[in-house]
Amino acid sequence: MQMFDLSLIWAVIIAVGVIMYVLMDGFDLGLGILFPFAPDEDARDVMMNSVAPVWDGNETWLILGGAGLIGAFPLVYTILLPALYLGVFLMLAGLIFRGVAFEFRFKSHRSKRYWSLSFAGGSFLAAFAQGCVVGAYIQGFETANGVYVGGALDWLTPFTILTGFGLVVGYALLGATWLVLKSEGHVRDWARALVPKLLLGVLAVFAIVSLWTPWIDRGVFERWFDHLQVIWLLPGGALLCALGIFLCNRHGREGGAFLLTLGLFVCTYLGLIVSRWPYVVPPQITLWDAASAPESQFFLLIGVLFVLPIVLVYTAWSYWVFRGKVRVGEGYH
Repeated sequence: MQMFDLSLIWAVIIAVGVIMYVLMDGFDLGLGILFPFAPDEDARDVMMNSVAPVWDGNETWLILGGAGLIGAFPLVYTILLPALYLGVFLMLAGLIFRGVAFEFRFKSHRSKRYWSLSFAGGSFLAAFAQGCVVGAYIQGFETANGVYVGGALDWLTPFTILTGFGLVVGYALLGATWLVLKSEGHVRDWARALVPKLLLGVLAVFAIVSLWTPWIDRGVFERWFDHLQVIWLLPGGALLCALGIFLCNRHGREGGAFLLTLGLFVCTYLGLIVSRWPYVVPPQITLWDAASAPESQFFLLIGVLFVLPIVLVYTAWSYWVFRGKVRVGEGYH
């Protein structure tokens, strides 16, 4: 028996990478989702300048999670790519389109409006597709002998559409609390007024998904309801974070509202992982079934342990250097 369970270590690394991506790119996507509703062009400029120094570095975590997944659990790619091909394609297309629009909007004049719409549309598409993929993971996948045997559109169901819109609203909440933290004046007041409405929307989706999920998979129902377990601390923590967001926003504690929104996402995603543990391709294939050879996992682990501290240091340094408020007429560009 191995001294260390490499598959378990890799599962933790990939889960951390995914959660970090959601947290660090979520408010960027959220700002794009809110873009069409901004009160004026000055507000839109502040929104973009608040993330301009850090937005492209945030996606490093998506690359880390994706590369780690294909190296440590190749069977997951064999099954999930055919199952989620269209959803993943739409997500990547949205991210690419948003990235192009982000840069072109700063330099354009006559076509600035169209690039603004492109930035908003790409952000919405990427967030919605991510939410659908999450919903498809909750539903599970139809497999036989390690091969996906379902249809190309099985990932698109009423349940996944709900989770898609739910993540859109969640990212919008994350973007609003980020903007409250990074802006001032009428921009901050506008974002602050949005927070309670978006929080209510997130809680509504959270409640519907929680009630719907047990009907999708009996195993999830048994995991949560057969016994009182420690995992009930996760939804409890999510509700406490939601209460804290409301109170911090109401009393002007800007940093607290943003940090608690991050906590809300962490509790929600940990709850999702616990619901499906240890299946990486629900409802049948565990992380040990999908794992590559221990030698391959160990070789990849050496590289990740070298790169990960560098990523953490330059990410923390970037946020520290560009800390503080972004004012109208000022910005990174």
